[in-house]
Amino acid sequence: MRFYTRQHRHYCGVDLHARSMYVCILDCEGTVLVSKNIAASPEPFLALIAPYRDDLAVAAECMFTWYWLADLCEREGIVFVLGHALYMKAIHGGKAKNDRIDAHKIAALLRGGMMPQAYVYPRAMRATRDLMRRRNHLMRKRAELLVHIQNTNSQYNLPAFGARIAKPHLRREAASHFPEAAVRKSVELDVSLIDHYDRQLPELERYIESSAHGHDPVVLALLRTVPGLGEILGLSILYEIERIERFPRVQDFLSDGRLVKPTKESAGKILGHSGRKIGNAHLKWASSEVAVCFLRGNRRAQALRVRLVAKHGKGKSLSIIAARLARAVYFMLKRRTPFDAERFFAHSGSAGAKGSSLNVPTGAVVEGARPERRSTQLTVPASTTVEHGRKRMRPAAQPR
Repeated sequence: MRFYTRQHRHYCGVDLHARSMYVCILDCEGTVLVSKNIAASPEPFLALIAPYRDDLAVAAECMFTWYWLADLCEREGIVFVLGHALYMKAIHGGKAKNDRIDAHKIAALLRGGMMPQAYVYPRAMRATRDLMRRRNHLMRKRAELLVHIQNTNSQYNLPAFGARIAKPHLRREAASHFPEAAVRKSVELDVSLIDHYDRQLPELERYIESSAHGHDPVVLALLRTVPGLGEILGLSILYEIERIERFPRVQDFLSDGRLVKPTKESAGKILGHSGRKIGNAHLKWASSEVAVCFLRGNRRAQALRVRLVAKHGKGKSLSIIAARLARAVYFMLKRRTPFDAERFFAHSGSAGAKGSSLNVPTGAVVEGARPERRSTQLTVPASTTVEHGRKRMRPAAQPR
């Protein structure tokens, strides 16, 4: 969690809504100078803050309506701070809650240096990022239609389809698979919507890719050097990261991608885990997909996963691979170097092979796997005992 700690003469807290906004302005002593509800429009806002523009900072909670206010402050040369919605629990507590109280709490958090910051995504790439997120949403809707056809087939206990209905030339006869007219009409509707998605999505992807080459083609090319990281995943990661320099450490990057397991600790005792939903859900999805695609046709990656499954289980093994790939992506973009498979497996293999073995048939050779070592057993003489990790010789028995 990062707090905004700069000091100003005036602090403006905004409780922002779609049609209205409540504005509270404090001075450096905490005195309320303005507390008023106005229309959510640039002209009333600029007129209200005009007497206090000298060294003013504006803060608002990260809701879906913050774009225009951030762009307005950037254009007018006003400091804008975006508060992290999940961290700003101070404005949700209290005995009473309304717009006036929320605006005052936001201004007070800003004045006290306790405003948790969210990233203000720059205007130049924001619209294309939202378009990429919309594309992923529509693709999931297309997948839901395919699943609905399969579930309908199972619901009526009909024979399985002879081919993959995801392919256009094979799903045209899917409706004739169902004997009832109403069911056929439902499946025909699904197929019609899938065909419409198939016409629109490729055109949308070409538009996004052309925009990406205008924004940062070097990063896009570096991302595609990772095995299994294709066009869509590369675009998703590019627009969710925006620029790698905004993450000072690799730990910050992994935390933003929800690839770490935060713990709650007190007095040296771990009380549990929390904060798994704090971070970028789109970056988390892209990292998980990269981990799955990384394993396809990659014998060395599959051998690595076998070792991780033996030690951590199936689900956690994919999470570990996703985190290691994200760590590699971070240093690739920091150093502007392509993916180095030898370096990746050298670090991953040394950490993953300890205490585990490959689950492969006898005599089979898996690329990237370490040679099998025969377990050796330490033989201790009968006259020797081991105490606290050290050998101690027993005195020899005296003859009678």
